[in-house]
Amino acid sequence: MEGESSSSSPSSSCSGGFKLYEELELREFRDRFVIRSKESPGDGFSIDRRDGTVESLGDGDDCAAGPSKASTIFGVVGTIRLLAGTYMLVISSRKEVGRFYGFPVYRVMSMRFLHCNEGLKFSSFQEKKDEAYFMTLLKLVESTPGLYYSYETDITLNLQRRFKLADGWMKKPIWKQADPRFVWNKNLLEELIEHKLDRFILPLLQGNILNNLSFQVAQLTLKSSPATMSLISRRCTRRLGTRMWRRGANLEGDVANFIETEQILDVEGFRSSLLQVRGSIPLLWEQIVDLSYKPQLRLIDHEQTHGGEGELSAAYAAEMQKLPNVRYISFDFHRVCGSSNFENLEILYEQISEDFEKQGYFLIDVGGKILEEQKGIIRSNCIDCLDRTNVTQSFLAQKSLDHQLRQIGVLTSSECISMFDEDYRKFRTLWAEQGDDISLEYAGTHALKGDLVRYGRQTLAGAIKDGMSALSRYYLNNFHDGIRQDAIDLVSGHYTVNRNGLSPFQLNGFDSLSYLPIASALLVGGLTMTTLTLSQAGRNSQQFLTSVVCAGVAAGVMAMVKVNGREFCSRPRLCGLL
Repeated sequence: MEGESSSSSPSSSCSGGFKLYEELELREFRDRFVIRSKESPGDGFSIDRRDGTVESLGDGDDCAAGPSKASTIFGVVGTIRLLAGTYMLVISSRKEVGRFYGFPVYRVMSMRFLHCNEGLKFSSFQEKKDEAYFMTLLKLVESTPGLYYSYETDITLNLQRRFKLADGWMKKPIWKQADPRFVWNKNLLEELIEHKLDRFILPLLQGNILNNLSFQVAQLTLKSSPATMSLISRRCTRRLGTRMWRRGANLEGDVANFIETEQILDVEGFRSSLLQVRGSIPLLWEQIVDLSYKPQLRLIDHEQTHGGEGELSAAYAAEMQKLPNVRYISFDFHRVCGSSNFENLEILYEQISEDFEKQGYFLIDVGGKILEEQKGIIRSNCIDCLDRTNVTQSFLAQKSLDHQLRQIGVLTSSECISMFDEDYRKFRTLWAEQGDDISLEYAGTHALKGDLVRYGRQTLAGAIKDGMSALSRYYLNNFHDGIRQDAIDLVSGHYTVNRNGLSPFQLNGFDSLSYLPIASALLVGGLTMTTLTLSQAGRNSQQFLTSVVCAGVAAGVMAMVKVNGREFCSRPRLCGLL
Protein backbone atom coordinates (compact mmCIF):
# COMPACT_ATOMS: atom_id res chain seq x y z
CA MET A 1 0.00 0.00 0.00
CA GLU A 2 1.34 3.41 -0.78
CA GLY A 3 0.60 6.85 -2.09
CA GLU A 4 0.16 7.82 -5.71
CA SER A 5 3.75 9.00 -6.05
CA SER A 6 5.42 5.65 -5.36
CA SER A 7 7.13 4.08 -8.34
CA SER A 8 6.88 0.53 -9.57
CA SER A 9 8.40 -1.56 -12.31
CA PRO A 10 6.50 -2.28 -15.52
CA SER A 11 5.95 -5.87 -14.51
CA SER A 12 4.28 -4.91 -11.25
CA SER A 13 2.36 -1.89 -12.47
CA CYS A 14 -1.33 -2.05 -13.19
CA SER A 15 -1.52 0.79 -15.67
CA GLY A 16 -3.62 -0.27 -18.62
CA GLY A 17 -4.92 -3.23 -16.63
CA PHE A 18 -8.42 -4.63 -16.35
CA LYS A 19 -11.02 -2.41 -14.65
CA LEU A 20 -14.39 -3.38 -13.20
CA TYR A 21 -17.52 -1.28 -13.33
CA GLU A 22 -17.50 0.87 -10.19
CA GLU A 23 -21.06 2.12 -9.83
CA LEU A 24 -24.03 0.06 -10.93
CA GLU A 25 -27.71 0.82 -11.28
CA LEU A 26 -30.10 -1.69 -9.75
CA ARG A 27 -33.54 -1.54 -11.39
CA GLU A 28 -36.26 -3.57 -9.68
CA PHE A 29 -39.11 -4.74 -11.92
CA ARG A 30 -41.99 -6.98 -10.93
CA ASP A 31 -40.60 -10.00 -12.76
CA ARG A 32 -36.86 -9.39 -12.65
CA PHE A 33 -33.92 -7.35 -11.38
CA VAL A 34 -31.77 -5.51 -13.91
CA ILE A 35 -28.18 -4.55 -13.05
CA ARG A 36 -26.29 -2.36 -15.48
CA SER A 37 -23.23 -0.13 -15.56
CA LYS A 38 -23.81 3.56 -15.00
CA GLU A 39 -20.87 4.43 -17.25
CA SER A 40 -21.99 2.00 -19.96
CA PRO A 41 -25.78 1.51 -19.54
CA GLY A 42 -26.01 -0.98 -22.38
CA ASP A 43 -23.78 -3.43 -20.52
CA GLY A 44 -25.54 -5.40 -17.82
CA PHE A 45 -27.61 -8.44 -17.01
CA SER A 46 -30.95 -9.41 -15.54
CA ILE A 47 -31.98 -12.03 -13.01
CA ASP A 48 -35.49 -13.49 -13.12
CA ARG A 49 -37.33 -13.07 -9.81
CA ARG A 50 -39.22 -16.33 -10.29
CA ASP A 51 -36.47 -18.85 -10.95
CA GLY A 52 -33.20 -16.88 -10.72
CA THR A 53 -32.26 -17.24 -14.40
CA VAL A 54 -29.39 -14.90 -15.30
CA GLU A 55 -29.29 -13.35 -18.80
CA SER A 56 -27.07 -10.72 -20.38
CA LEU A 57 -28.86 -7.61 -21.58
CA GLY A 58 -29.38 -7.37 -25.34
CA ASP A 59 -29.77 -4.24 -27.48
CA GLY A 60 -32.81 -2.35 -26.27
CA ASP A 61 -33.51 -5.07 -23.73
CA ASP A 62 -35.58 -3.29 -21.09
CA CYS A 63 -39.11 -3.34 -19.77
CA ALA A 64 -41.71 -1.07 -21.33
CA ALA A 65 -42.96 -0.07 -17.91
CA GLY A 66 -40.54 1.68 -15.62
CA PRO A 67 -39.02 -0.08 -12.60
CA SER A 68 -40.78 0.07 -9.26
CA LYS A 69 -37.49 1.14 -7.73
CA ALA A 70 -34.03 2.20 -8.91
CA SER A 71 -30.94 2.50 -6.71
CA THR A 72 -27.15 2.60 -6.87
CA ILE A 73 -25.08 -0.39 -5.81
CA PHE A 74 -21.31 -0.74 -5.78
CA GLY A 75 -20.76 -4.31 -6.84
CA VAL A 76 -22.24 -7.77 -7.28
CA VAL A 77 -20.87 -10.27 -4.76
CA GLY A 78 -22.50 -13.29 -6.39
CA THR A 79 -25.47 -15.65 -6.31
CA ILE A 80 -26.54 -18.64 -4.25
CA ARG A 81 -29.29 -21.17 -4.96
CA LEU A 82 -31.40 -22.41 -2.06
CA LEU A 83 -34.56 -24.56 -1.94
CA ALA A 84 -37.00 -22.02 -3.35
CA GLY A 85 -34.83 -20.10 -5.78
CA THR A 86 -31.81 -17.86 -6.21
CA TYR A 87 -30.53 -15.01 -4.05
CA MET A 88 -28.12 -12.40 -5.35
CA LEU A 89 -25.79 -10.57 -2.95
CA VAL A 90 -24.90 -6.95 -3.79
CA ILE A 91 -22.83 -4.23 -2.10
CA SER A 92 -25.10 -1.43 -0.91
CA SER A 93 -22.45 0.79 0.72
CA ARG A 94 -18.66 1.02 0.83
CA LYS A 95 -15.80 3.05 2.29
CA GLU A 96 -12.43 3.83 0.75
CA VAL A 97 -9.73 2.70 3.19
CA GLY A 98 -6.47 3.11 1.32
CA ARG A 99 -4.55 2.51 -1.87
CA PHE A 100 -2.85 -0.57 -3.23
CA TYR A 101 -0.19 0.23 -5.85
CA GLY A 102 -1.88 3.56 -6.39
CA PHE A 103 -5.41 2.22 -6.83
CA PRO A 104 -8.29 2.73 -4.36
CA VAL A 105 -9.24 -0.12 -2.04
CA TYR A 106 -12.69 -0.25 -0.46
CA ARG A 107 -14.17 -1.90 2.59
CA VAL A 108 -17.67 -3.35 2.31
CA MET A 109 -19.87 -1.48 4.78
CA SER A 110 -23.20 -3.17 4.00
CA MET A 111 -24.61 -5.86 1.69
CA ARG A 112 -28.09 -6.91 0.66
CA PHE A 113 -29.55 -10.13 -0.74
CA LEU A 114 -32.00 -9.78 -3.64
CA HIS A 115 -34.64 -12.51 -3.38
CA CYS A 116 -35.58 -14.46 -6.51
CA ASN A 117 -37.65 -17.10 -4.76
CA GLU A 118 -41.14 -16.99 -6.21
CA GLY A 119 -41.04 -20.78 -6.14
CA LEU A 120 -41.43 -20.62 -2.35
CA LYS A 121 -45.24 -20.59 -2.72
CA PHE A 122 -45.11 -24.07 -4.26
CA SER A 123 -42.87 -25.53 -1.56
CA SER A 124 -43.85 -28.01 1.15
CA PHE A 125 -44.23 -27.00 4.80
CA GLN A 126 -40.81 -28.41 5.71
CA GLU A 127 -39.20 -26.70 2.72
CA LYS A 128 -40.71 -23.37 3.74
CA LYS A 129 -39.45 -23.91 7.28
CA ASP A 130 -35.98 -24.80 6.03
CA GLU A 131 -35.90 -21.85 3.63
CA ALA A 132 -36.80 -19.51 6.49
CA TYR A 133 -33.77 -20.79 8.40
CA PHE A 134 -31.55 -20.45 5.33
CA MET A 135 -32.75 -16.85 5.00
CA THR A 136 -31.80 -16.28 8.65
CA LEU A 137 -28.32 -17.47 7.74
CA LEU A 138 -28.22 -15.10 4.76
CA LYS A 139 -28.97 -12.18 7.10
CA LEU A 140 -25.85 -13.14 9.05
CA VAL A 141 -23.87 -13.27 5.81
CA GLU A 142 -24.95 -9.71 5.01
CA SER A 143 -23.07 -8.48 8.08
CA THR A 144 -19.82 -10.41 7.43
CA PRO A 145 -16.92 -8.27 8.74
CA GLY A 146 -13.61 -7.40 7.13
CA LEU A 147 -14.37 -7.65 3.38
CA TYR A 148 -12.19 -5.62 0.99
CA TYR A 149 -11.90 -5.17 -2.76
CA SER A 150 -10.61 -2.98 -5.58
CA TYR A 151 -12.14 -2.26 -8.98
CA GLU A 152 -8.75 -1.80 -10.64
CA THR A 153 -6.30 -4.29 -9.19
CA ASP A 154 -6.08 -7.64 -7.45
CA ILE A 155 -5.36 -7.44 -3.72
CA THR A 156 -4.97 -11.18 -3.01
CA LEU A 157 -1.36 -11.53 -4.23
CA ASN A 158 1.62 -10.52 -2.10
CA LEU A 159 4.28 -8.17 -3.45
CA GLN A 160 6.90 -10.83 -4.23
CA ARG A 161 4.49 -13.05 -6.19
CA ARG A 162 2.94 -10.07 -7.91
CA PHE A 163 6.26 -8.62 -8.98
CA LYS A 164 7.29 -11.86 -10.72
CA LEU A 165 4.14 -12.22 -12.80
CA ALA A 166 4.51 -12.23 -16.57
CA ASP A 167 3.75 -9.07 -18.50
CA GLY A 168 0.11 -8.93 -19.43
CA TRP A 169 -1.10 -10.74 -16.32
CA MET A 170 -2.74 -7.58 -14.99
CA LYS A 171 -4.76 -7.24 -18.18
CA LYS A 172 -6.69 -10.41 -17.37
CA PRO A 173 -10.08 -10.11 -15.63
CA ILE A 174 -9.45 -9.48 -11.95
CA TRP A 175 -11.08 -12.75 -10.88
CA LYS A 176 -8.54 -14.62 -13.04
CA GLN A 177 -5.64 -12.74 -11.45
CA ALA A 178 -6.72 -13.53 -7.89
CA ASP A 179 -5.34 -16.27 -5.64
CA PRO A 180 -8.45 -18.48 -5.12
CA ARG A 181 -7.36 -19.30 -1.57
CA PHE A 182 -8.14 -15.75 -0.51
CA VAL A 183 -11.32 -15.03 -2.52
CA TRP A 184 -14.07 -15.00 0.12
CA ASN A 185 -16.93 -15.11 -2.42
CA LYS A 186 -15.36 -17.68 -4.76
CA ASN A 187 -18.37 -19.99 -4.49
CA LEU A 188 -20.83 -17.14 -5.11
CA LEU A 189 -19.15 -16.03 -8.34
CA GLU A 190 -19.64 -19.27 -10.30
CA GLU A 191 -22.83 -18.24 -12.12
CA LEU A 192 -21.43 -14.84 -13.10
CA ILE A 193 -18.28 -16.53 -14.41
CA GLU A 194 -20.40 -19.00 -16.38
CA HIS A 195 -22.18 -16.09 -18.11
CA LYS A 196 -18.83 -14.36 -18.81
CA LEU A 197 -19.81 -11.17 -16.97
CA ASP A 198 -16.15 -10.35 -16.32
CA ARG A 199 -16.56 -6.63 -15.64
CA PHE A 200 -19.13 -7.37 -12.94
CA ILE A 201 -17.15 -10.17 -11.21
CA LEU A 202 -15.74 -8.67 -8.01
CA PRO A 203 -13.45 -10.86 -5.83
CA LEU A 204 -13.63 -10.01 -2.13
CA LEU A 205 -10.79 -10.50 0.33
CA GLN A 206 -11.56 -11.18 3.97
CA GLY A 207 -8.91 -10.02 6.39
CA ASN A 208 -7.78 -6.48 6.95
CA ILE A 209 -6.02 -3.66 5.15
CA LEU A 210 -4.51 -0.93 7.29
CA ASN A 211 -2.62 2.11 6.14
CA ASN A 212 -2.66 5.87 6.43
CA LEU A 213 -6.15 6.33 5.00
CA SER A 214 -7.81 3.87 7.33
CA PHE A 215 -6.48 4.63 10.79
CA GLN A 216 -4.05 7.54 10.27
CA VAL A 217 -1.24 5.52 11.81
CA ALA A 218 1.10 4.50 9.04
CA GLN A 219 2.86 7.69 7.99
CA LEU A 220 6.31 7.53 9.52
CA THR A 221 8.94 10.30 9.58
CA LEU A 222 12.07 8.38 10.46
CA LYS A 223 14.93 10.87 10.67
CA SER A 224 13.10 13.13 8.18
CA SER A 225 12.66 10.25 5.71
CA PRO A 226 8.91 10.02 4.98
CA ALA A 227 7.76 6.41 4.97
CA THR A 228 4.50 4.55 4.63
CA MET A 229 4.01 1.23 6.39
CA SER A 230 0.95 -0.92 5.71
CA LEU A 231 -0.46 -4.27 6.78
CA ILE A 232 -2.64 -6.50 4.67
CA SER A 233 -3.94 -9.80 6.05
CA ARG A 234 -5.50 -12.39 3.76
CA ARG A 235 -7.75 -15.02 5.30
CA CYS A 236 -7.85 -18.39 3.55
CA THR A 237 -11.30 -19.70 2.59
CA ARG A 238 -10.59 -23.44 2.62
CA ARG A 239 -11.47 -23.99 6.29
CA LEU A 240 -13.44 -20.89 7.18
CA GLY A 241 -15.34 -20.82 10.41
CA THR A 242 -15.83 -19.76 13.97
CA ARG A 243 -13.40 -20.18 16.82
CA MET A 244 -14.71 -23.37 18.45
CA TRP A 245 -16.33 -25.05 15.44
CA ARG A 246 -13.33 -24.86 13.13
CA ARG A 247 -10.20 -26.05 14.86
CA GLY A 248 -7.12 -27.78 13.51
CA ALA A 249 -7.03 -29.35 10.06
CA ASN A 250 -9.44 -31.20 7.80
CA LEU A 251 -8.66 -34.41 5.94
CA GLU A 252 -7.19 -32.40 3.02
CA GLY A 253 -4.72 -30.62 5.30
CA ASP A 254 -6.41 -27.22 5.24
CA VAL A 255 -6.36 -25.51 8.63
CA ALA A 256 -8.69 -23.13 10.42
CA ASN A 257 -7.85 -19.42 10.66
CA PHE A 258 -5.02 -19.65 8.15
CA ILE A 259 -3.95 -16.07 7.44
CA GLU A 260 -1.14 -14.57 5.39
CA THR A 261 -0.04 -11.20 6.78
CA GLU A 262 2.13 -8.90 4.69
CA GLN A 263 3.92 -5.88 6.11
CA ILE A 264 4.79 -3.43 3.31
CA LEU A 265 7.21 -0.52 3.67
CA ASP A 266 7.69 2.34 1.18
CA VAL A 267 10.56 4.71 1.93
CA GLU A 268 12.83 6.81 -0.30
CA GLY A 269 11.63 4.97 -3.42
CA PHE A 270 12.42 1.53 -1.98
CA ARG A 271 9.65 -0.96 -1.36
CA SER A 272 9.95 -3.96 0.93
CA SER A 273 7.64 -6.71 2.07
CA LEU A 274 7.67 -9.27 4.88
CA LEU A 275 5.29 -12.24 4.87
CA GLN A 276 4.24 -14.21 7.94
CA VAL A 277 1.53 -16.83 8.27
CA ARG A 278 -0.58 -18.13 11.11
CA GLY A 279 -2.89 -21.13 11.20
CA SER A 280 -4.49 -23.58 13.57
CA ILE A 281 -2.29 -26.49 14.62
CA PRO A 282 -2.40 -28.83 11.58
CA LEU A 283 -3.63 -31.96 13.34
CA LEU A 284 -7.12 -33.45 13.52
CA TRP A 285 -8.40 -32.12 16.84
CA GLU A 286 -11.51 -30.61 18.38
CA GLN A 287 -12.62 -28.54 21.37
CA ILE A 288 -16.41 -28.79 21.40
CA VAL A 289 -18.27 -26.28 23.56
CA ASP A 290 -20.13 -27.73 26.55
CA LEU A 291 -20.85 -24.66 28.78
CA SER A 292 -17.48 -25.03 30.51
CA TYR A 293 -15.17 -22.02 30.26
CA LYS A 294 -12.38 -24.05 28.66
CA PRO A 295 -13.70 -27.14 26.83
CA GLN A 296 -11.44 -30.16 26.71
CA LEU A 297 -9.10 -30.60 23.75
CA ARG A 298 -9.28 -33.93 21.96
CA LEU A 299 -7.10 -35.26 19.17
CA ILE A 300 -9.02 -37.24 16.54
CA ASP A 301 -7.72 -40.49 15.03
CA HIS A 302 -4.45 -40.34 16.92
CA GLU A 303 -2.61 -43.04 18.84
CA GLN A 304 -3.61 -41.41 22.10
CA THR A 305 -6.31 -39.02 23.21
CA HIS A 306 -4.83 -35.89 24.75
CA GLY A 307 -6.56 -33.44 27.00
CA GLY A 308 -4.59 -30.20 27.08
CA GLU A 309 -2.45 -27.68 25.25
CA GLY A 310 0.79 -29.33 26.36
CA GLU A 311 -0.20 -32.68 24.92
CA LEU A 312 -1.37 -31.08 21.69
CA SER A 313 1.94 -29.25 21.43
CA ALA A 314 3.82 -32.51 21.98
CA ALA A 315 1.83 -34.25 19.25
CA TYR A 316 2.49 -31.33 16.90
CA ALA A 317 6.22 -31.40 17.65
CA ALA A 318 6.32 -35.13 16.94
CA GLU A 319 4.70 -34.65 13.55
CA MET A 320 7.03 -31.77 12.67
CA GLN A 321 10.03 -34.04 13.15
CA LYS A 322 8.88 -35.99 10.09
CA LEU A 323 9.03 -33.00 7.73
CA PRO A 324 12.17 -31.93 5.83
CA ASN A 325 13.31 -28.30 5.72
CA VAL A 326 11.07 -27.36 8.64
CA ARG A 327 12.28 -26.32 12.08
CA TYR A 328 9.78 -26.35 14.93
CA ILE A 329 10.29 -24.33 18.12
CA SER A 330 8.01 -24.79 21.12
CA PHE A 331 7.67 -21.65 23.23
CA ASP A 332 5.59 -21.39 26.42
CA PHE A 333 4.32 -17.83 26.02
CA HIS A 334 2.39 -17.72 29.32
CA ARG A 335 5.29 -18.99 31.39
CA VAL A 336 7.99 -16.84 29.78
CA CYS A 337 6.08 -13.63 29.05
CA GLY A 338 3.17 -13.76 31.49
CA SER A 339 0.86 -10.78 31.14
CA SER A 340 3.42 -7.99 31.02
CA ASN A 341 6.90 -9.18 29.97
CA PHE A 342 6.64 -8.54 26.24
CA GLU A 343 10.39 -8.04 26.01
CA ASN A 344 10.91 -11.69 27.00
CA LEU A 345 10.12 -12.62 23.41
CA GLU A 346 13.82 -11.92 22.91
CA ILE A 347 14.32 -15.42 24.33
CA LEU A 348 12.34 -16.85 21.42
CA TYR A 349 14.12 -14.62 18.92
CA GLU A 350 17.53 -15.83 20.11
CA GLN A 351 16.47 -19.35 19.15
CA ILE A 352 15.24 -18.48 15.66
CA SER A 353 17.21 -15.34 14.71
CA GLU A 354 19.69 -17.11 12.42
CA ASP A 355 16.95 -18.83 10.40
CA PHE A 356 14.71 -15.75 10.44
CA GLU A 357 17.43 -13.49 9.07
CA LYS A 358 18.40 -16.05 6.41
CA GLN A 359 14.80 -16.18 5.22
CA GLY A 360 14.97 -12.43 4.72
CA TYR A 361 12.36 -10.22 3.09
CA PHE A 362 11.51 -8.90 -0.37
CA LEU A 363 13.13 -5.60 -1.37
CA ILE A 364 13.16 -3.61 -4.63
CA ASP A 365 14.88 -0.32 -5.38
CA VAL A 366 13.66 2.83 -7.12
CA GLY A 367 14.16 1.30 -10.57
CA GLY A 368 12.31 -1.90 -9.73
CA LYS A 369 15.44 -4.03 -9.37
CA ILE A 370 15.11 -6.93 -6.92
CA LEU A 371 17.66 -6.50 -4.14
CA GLU A 372 16.40 -9.19 -1.76
CA GLU A 373 13.93 -12.06 -1.90
CA GLN A 374 12.16 -13.77 0.99
CA LYS A 375 13.32 -17.39 0.90
CA GLY A 376 11.28 -18.86 3.73
CA ILE A 377 8.48 -18.04 6.10
CA ILE A 378 7.75 -18.06 9.81
CA ARG A 379 4.50 -19.75 10.80
CA SER A 380 3.20 -18.91 14.28
CA ASN A 381 0.69 -21.12 16.05
CA CYS A 382 -1.16 -20.99 19.33
CA ILE A 383 -4.47 -22.62 20.19
CA ASP A 384 -6.57 -19.89 18.55
CA CYS A 385 -3.87 -18.19 16.41
CA LEU A 386 -5.18 -14.87 17.70
CA ASP A 387 -3.79 -13.24 20.82
CA ARG A 388 -0.39 -14.76 21.54
CA THR A 389 0.18 -15.20 17.81
CA ASN A 390 -0.43 -11.52 17.12
CA VAL A 391 1.96 -10.45 19.88
CA THR A 392 4.65 -12.75 18.47
CA GLN A 393 4.13 -11.74 14.85
CA SER A 394 4.31 -8.04 15.70
CA PHE A 395 7.58 -8.65 17.54
CA LEU A 396 9.11 -10.44 14.54
CA ALA A 397 7.78 -7.79 12.17
CA GLN A 398 9.56 -5.15 14.25
CA LYS A 399 12.84 -7.08 14.04
CA SER A 400 12.53 -7.38 10.26
CA LEU A 401 11.60 -3.70 9.90
CA ASP A 402 14.81 -2.74 11.68
CA HIS A 403 16.86 -4.85 9.23
CA GLN A 404 15.06 -3.34 6.22
CA LEU A 405 15.57 0.25 7.35
CA ARG A 406 19.24 -0.41 8.03
CA GLN A 407 19.80 -1.95 4.59
CA ILE A 408 18.04 0.94 2.87
CA GLY A 409 20.21 3.34 4.87
CA VAL A 410 17.53 5.13 6.86
CA LEU A 411 18.85 3.72 10.16
CA THR A 412 22.41 3.07 11.28
CA SER A 413 23.50 -0.34 12.52
CA SER A 414 22.95 0.77 16.12
CA GLU A 415 19.46 2.25 15.60
CA CYS A 416 16.04 0.62 15.68
CA ILE A 417 12.41 1.68 15.25
CA SER A 418 11.78 1.56 19.01
CA MET A 419 14.12 4.54 19.47
CA PHE A 420 11.64 6.82 17.66
CA ASP A 421 8.72 7.14 20.05
CA GLU A 422 6.03 8.53 17.71
CA ASP A 423 6.85 6.19 14.82
CA TYR A 424 7.07 3.22 17.17
CA ARG A 425 3.64 4.07 18.58
CA LYS A 426 2.19 4.11 15.07
CA PHE A 427 3.80 0.77 14.26
CA ARG A 428 2.38 -0.88 17.38
CA THR A 429 -1.06 0.64 16.85
CA LEU A 430 -1.14 -0.76 13.33
CA TRP A 431 -0.46 -4.30 14.57
CA ALA A 432 -2.92 -3.97 17.45
CA GLU A 433 -5.67 -2.86 15.05
CA GLN A 434 -5.06 -5.78 12.72
CA GLY A 435 -5.10 -8.17 15.68
CA ASP A 436 -8.53 -6.85 16.63
CA ASP A 437 -9.85 -7.26 13.08
CA ILE A 438 -8.69 -10.86 12.74
CA SER A 439 -10.09 -11.72 16.17
CA LEU A 440 -13.48 -10.19 15.30
CA GLU A 441 -13.67 -12.37 12.19
CA TYR A 442 -12.79 -15.63 13.96
CA ALA A 443 -13.85 -15.18 17.59
CA GLY A 444 -16.36 -12.33 17.37
CA THR A 445 -14.49 -10.09 19.86
CA HIS A 446 -11.45 -7.85 19.98
CA ALA A 447 -8.10 -9.55 20.54
CA LEU A 448 -6.83 -10.26 24.04
CA LYS A 449 -3.34 -9.10 25.04
CA GLY A 450 -3.72 -6.06 22.79
CA ASP A 451 -1.91 -3.97 25.41
CA LEU A 452 1.25 -6.00 24.88
CA VAL A 453 1.24 -4.97 21.23
CA ARG A 454 0.20 -1.32 21.81
CA TYR A 455 2.25 -0.51 24.90
CA GLY A 456 4.52 -3.48 25.60
CA ARG A 457 2.77 -4.05 28.94
CA GLN A 458 -0.63 -4.80 30.47
CA THR A 459 -2.72 -1.82 31.65
CA LEU A 460 -5.70 -1.80 33.99
CA ALA A 461 -8.03 -0.64 31.19
CA GLY A 462 -6.62 -3.36 28.96
CA ALA A 463 -7.15 -6.02 31.62
CA ILE A 464 -10.80 -4.96 32.01
CA LYS A 465 -11.24 -4.98 28.22
CA ASP A 466 -9.69 -8.45 28.02
CA GLY A 467 -12.05 -9.68 30.72
CA MET A 468 -15.08 -8.36 28.86
CA SER A 469 -13.85 -9.90 25.60
CA ALA A 470 -13.27 -13.24 27.33
CA LEU A 471 -16.86 -13.22 28.64
CA SER A 472 -18.16 -12.27 25.20
CA ARG A 473 -16.22 -15.14 23.64
CA TYR A 474 -17.78 -17.53 26.15
CA TYR A 475 -21.28 -16.36 25.24
CA LEU A 476 -20.66 -16.44 21.48
CA ASN A 477 -18.95 -19.84 21.59
CA ASN A 478 -21.78 -21.47 23.50
CA PHE A 479 -24.92 -19.76 22.25
CA HIS A 480 -24.32 -18.13 18.87
CA ASP A 481 -21.41 -19.51 16.87
CA GLY A 482 -23.16 -22.70 15.77
CA ILE A 483 -25.60 -20.64 13.71
CA ARG A 484 -22.79 -18.40 12.48
CA GLN A 485 -20.85 -21.49 11.40
CA ASP A 486 -23.86 -22.65 9.37
CA ALA A 487 -23.97 -19.27 7.62
CA ILE A 488 -20.26 -19.51 6.76
CA ASP A 489 -20.58 -23.08 5.48
CA LEU A 490 -23.57 -22.11 3.34
CA VAL A 491 -22.02 -19.07 1.66
CA SER A 492 -18.59 -20.69 1.18
CA GLY A 493 -20.06 -23.73 -0.58
CA HIS A 494 -18.93 -26.25 2.02
CA TYR A 495 -22.63 -27.11 2.29
CA THR A 496 -24.72 -27.46 -0.87
CA VAL A 497 -28.50 -27.19 -0.67
CA ASN A 498 -30.19 -30.32 -2.04
CA ARG A 499 -33.93 -30.05 -2.63
CA ASN A 500 -34.26 -33.83 -2.90
CA GLY A 501 -32.37 -34.56 0.30
CA LEU A 502 -33.50 -34.74 3.91
CA SER A 503 -33.86 -31.53 5.86
CA PRO A 504 -30.70 -30.77 7.87
CA PHE A 505 -32.79 -28.99 10.50
CA GLN A 506 -34.96 -31.86 11.71
CA LEU A 507 -33.28 -32.50 15.04
CA ASN A 508 -34.20 -34.78 17.90
CA GLY A 509 -33.05 -32.24 20.46
CA PHE A 510 -33.71 -28.59 21.16
CA ASP A 511 -34.09 -26.03 18.42
CA SER A 512 -30.92 -23.96 18.27
CA LEU A 513 -32.77 -20.72 19.01
CA SER A 514 -34.00 -22.22 22.30
CA TYR A 515 -30.60 -23.21 23.66
CA LEU A 516 -29.78 -19.96 25.43
CA PRO A 517 -33.11 -19.34 27.23
CA ILE A 518 -33.39 -22.98 28.34
CA ALA A 519 -29.83 -23.15 29.61
CA SER A 520 -30.11 -19.74 31.24
CA ALA A 521 -33.45 -20.56 32.88
CA LEU A 522 -32.11 -23.81 34.32
CA LEU A 523 -28.88 -22.27 35.55
CA VAL A 524 -30.46 -19.14 37.03
CA GLY A 525 -33.39 -21.15 38.43
CA GLY A 526 -31.04 -23.62 40.07
CA LEU A 527 -28.98 -20.87 41.69
CA THR A 528 -32.12 -19.03 42.82
CA MET A 529 -33.64 -22.15 44.35
CA THR A 530 -30.44 -22.91 46.19
CA THR A 531 -30.19 -19.37 47.56
CA LEU A 532 -33.82 -19.26 48.67
CA THR A 533 -33.80 -22.64 50.37
CA LEU A 534 -30.59 -21.91 52.23
CA SER A 535 -31.99 -18.52 53.29
CA GLN A 536 -35.20 -20.14 54.58
CA ALA A 537 -33.25 -22.80 56.41
CA GLY A 538 -31.33 -20.10 58.25
CA ARG A 539 -34.54 -18.45 59.51
CA ASN A 540 -36.57 -21.55 60.39
CA SER A 541 -34.83 -24.73 61.48
CA GLN A 542 -38.09 -26.68 61.08
CA GLN A 543 -37.83 -26.23 57.32
CA PHE A 544 -34.29 -27.54 57.23
CA LEU A 545 -35.27 -30.88 55.68
CA THR A 546 -37.33 -29.12 52.99
CA SER A 547 -34.40 -26.81 52.30
CA VAL A 548 -32.05 -29.76 51.94
CA VAL A 549 -34.42 -31.43 49.46
CA CYS A 550 -34.83 -28.23 47.43
CA ALA A 551 -31.10 -27.62 47.43
CA GLY A 552 -30.58 -31.22 46.30
CA VAL A 553 -33.03 -30.73 43.44
CA ALA A 554 -31.30 -27.50 42.47
CA ALA A 555 -27.92 -29.22 42.57
CA GLY A 556 -29.35 -32.02 40.45
CA VAL A 557 -30.55 -29.53 37.86
CA MET A 558 -27.13 -27.90 37.83
CA ALA A 559 -25.44 -31.28 37.45
CA MET A 560 -27.80 -32.22 34.61
CA VAL A 561 -26.99 -29.01 32.76
CA LYS A 562 -23.28 -29.62 33.30
CA VAL A 563 -23.35 -33.25 32.16
CA ASN A 564 -25.44 -32.41 29.11
CA GLY A 565 -23.68 -29.13 28.41
CA ARG A 566 -23.20 -29.86 24.72
CA GLU A 567 -26.96 -30.29 24.24
CA PHE A 568 -27.60 -26.77 25.50
CA CYS A 569 -25.05 -25.12 23.22
CA SER A 570 -25.71 -23.75 19.76
CA ARG A 571 -24.11 -26.14 17.31
CA PRO A 572 -23.80 -26.17 13.51
CA ARG A 573 -26.14 -28.49 11.65
CA LEU A 574 -25.01 -28.24 8.05
CA CYS A 575 -21.45 -29.65 8.12
CA GLY A 576 -19.36 -31.84 10.39
CA LEU A 577 -16.22 -30.74 12.19
CA LEU A 578 -13.90 -31.92 9.43
